[in-house]
Amino acid sequence: MFALLLTALAVVLSGVAPRVMARLVSFRRAPRAALVAWQAVSLAAVLAALCAAPAAVPYLDGPGWFACTDDCAGALGWVRTRQWVVVGIAGAVTLAVLARLLLSGHRIGTRLRAARTRHRDLVDVLAAPGSAGQEDGIRVLDHATPTAYCLPGRRSRVVLTEGALAALPADELDAVLAHERAHLRGRHDLLLEYFTVLHHSVPEPVRSPEALREVRLLVEALADRAAVRTSGPVVTARALLTLAQGQAPEAGLGAGGDGTTAARMRLLAEDPLPAPTVAVMYVYAVAVVALPLALLWLAWR
Repeated sequence: MFALLLTALAVVLSGVAPRVMARLVSFRRAPRAALVAWQAVSLAAVLAALCAAPAAVPYLDGPGWFACTDDCAGALGWVRTRQWVVVGIAGAVTLAVLARLLLSGHRIGTRLRAARTRHRDLVDVLAAPGSAGQEDGIRVLDHATPTAYCLPGRRSRVVLTEGALAALPADELDAVLAHERAHLRGRHDLLLEYFTVLHHSVPEPVRSPEALREVRLLVEALADRAAVRTSGPVVTARALLTLAQGQAPEAGLGAGGDGTTAARMRLLAEDPLPAPTVAVMYVYAVAVVALPLALLWLAWR
């Protein structure tokens, strides 16, 4: 019983819940709490799938839902067969999720790290020899399109183009640098990698692209908060508009050019969510992670 509930919960949390949460656009006004809630839902979906097989094991101890007297041995054998079917399905779900999770993590992690290493080496070769701030990990490329992005990792880089330096006044440039450094300091790349791995490990029929898009927007909104603390909302919005045509590589995180500029500019003009609403979001995150663990505990009572 609980194994089936956990399997259904995994499907709901991986396919239905993200689509509902993506429609709650007001939660973007608290990007940190929203990211915690998204992480909780994705983690709970994985936990529910992984707990399905352990929750089915106690089901073998008794005749289960179809109990009968000792006189009906044939019926009892049929019941035992049904019990093993439930356990088999739960075990298959658990093993499939675990295998897809490990395979997805290996493929995506290897690909992203290799791409970042190649791009970092290329940026170091192509960067202007006299560009200021190279000791701080800043590299300037000779390109006319205003573009800014960062390459996370142990040898992180903040990459700017000559077009960005020409188009951005000093205060807007400070906002852009604060944005990119917030990505590096917060290791937002690991957060996005985590969600990308989970996204590709979920079977396609229940996969929710809305979740990945929303998380990417929230990560950028969180970095925008750091830019606002440095330069204010108006200056930050102007910088985002200037960089809207730039494109960051797949291995990087960029301040603009990712299709979220308009939504992020609207967020800059809105007030943050009230503290009680933010508190409810954190409570929701804790509750959704606790749910599959509670079902597993009930199965073993």
